[in-house]
Amino acid sequence: MQWTAEAESAIRKVPFFVRKKVRTRVEREAREAGKTQVSLAEVKRTQTRYLTGMHRDVQGYRIEMCFGPSGCPNRAVAGDDLHARLEKLLESEDLLKFLKARVDGRLKFHHEFRISLADCPNACSQPQIRDVGIIGAAVPAISDADCSLCAACVETCRENALSLGTQGPPVLDGARCVACGQCVAACPTGTIETGRKGYRVQLGGKLGRHPRLARELPGIYDPQQVLTIVRDCLNLYKARSRHGERFAELFGADDFDAFCRRYGG
Repeated sequence: MQWTAEAESAIRKVPFFVRKKVRTRVEREAREAGKTQVSLAEVKRTQTRYLTGMHRDVQGYRIEMCFGPSGCPNRAVAGDDLHARLEKLLESEDLLKFLKARVDGRLKFHHEFRISLADCPNACSQPQIRDVGIIGAAVPAISDADCSLCAACVETCRENALSLGTQGPPVLDGARCVACGQCVAACPTGTIETGRKGYRVQLGGKLGRHPRLARELPGIYDPQQVLTIVRDCLNLYKARSRHGERFAELFGADDFDAFCRRYGG
C-alpha cells in the first residue's frame, strides 16, 4: 500500500521497537476502511488506538528474529528450529499470567521478557539490548587440505582475524574472530572448514532510561544448551521480579559470574 510523505515521516517517529507492529496495523485498518493510500490521518488514528490499547497486545514475552529466514546470505546457522523451540518454552512459562499478578495497572510492552535471535554476528535483530540475545556462530577451523595462498579468506574477513605467511595454512586469531563463517565460504581449497556451529549467548541487555549492553557468556552453545540457559534466566526472573522489573535490572554481576561458571567453555 502506498504511503504519503507525511505518513512516512510520522511513522518514523514511532519508537523503533513497536514501529513495525504499528505500521502493519495502520495498513490493515486503512484497508478495512476502504483506503488505497495511507495518509497522516490514518497514522494518527491508528497510533492513538494502538497506544491506548497497548495492554491488549502484550503477550508476556517477545522473540525477535533477524532477516535470516527470508533468505539472508550471511546466515552462520539457520535458527528456524531454535525459534520454534524457544516459542514453545516461553508459551509454557505463561509469562502473561505471571506479569498480571506482579504489575499494578495495565501492562506495557516494556514489561515483556524479550529474546532476540540473530543468525549471524551482523545481529540485525539487536540481541545486544535484549534480556537474552542469541547469535548464530560458525567457528572456522584449519583442515589438512593444502592452502593455495590465494588470500581469499584474508580479504573476506572484516575482523582481520586471518593472516597468511609465505607458506603453510592461514593463521587464525581466535580473539578477533566473531564466528561469522564467511571465511569458510570464501576458501576455494577447503583449507578453512567449519569447526563447530552453534550460538553465542548474551544476557541482560536493555534500553530505556539506564541502557545496558548485554554481556556474553564464554563459549559456543548448541540449541539444547541455549534452551537450558534461557530456562535458567526465566527461573531467576520469576523468582526475583516483584513489580514487572526488567530482567537486566535483576541480573547482576554475581549472577553473570555464576552463569559463566555453570556454562562457560
